[in-house]
Amino acid sequence: MLYACIALFALAAVAGLTILTSWLKKKNVSRTVIYTHGLLAATALVLLAVFAWNNPESFPKYSLILFIIAALGGFYMFFRDMRGKSSPMALAGLHAFLAVAGFVFLLIFAFS
Repeated sequence: MLYACIALFALAAVAGLTILTSWLKKKNVSRTVIYTHGLLAATALVLLAVFAWNNPESFPKYSLILFIIAALGGFYMFFRDMRGKSSPMALAGLHAFLAVAGFVFLLIFAFS
C-alpha cells in the first residue's frame, strides 16, 4: 500500500508541475489535468491515512501531516478557481513546497 501511495503521489506531482508551469506562463490549464491532479493526490492521501490507521505504531507521521496541510491549500485554490478567482502565487508555492516535503519524508520512511 505504501508503494501505491508513492506512485500515486508521484503521478500527482507530474500533473501538479504541469499546472504550475502553465500557470507561470499565464496559459489556461486543462480541467482534465486539474481534476486528475486532485484525484490522484486525494487517492494517495486516503491510502496513506489507511496505512497509518492499520499501522499506528509505525507510519510516516510528518509526511501525513504535510500532505494534509498541502491538500487543504489545494482545496482552497481549487474552490477559488471554481469561483473565477485566482489564487496568490505564494499559496501555490507553499502548496507545492509542502507536498514535495511530504513526498521526501514518505520516501525516507519507505526506503530506510
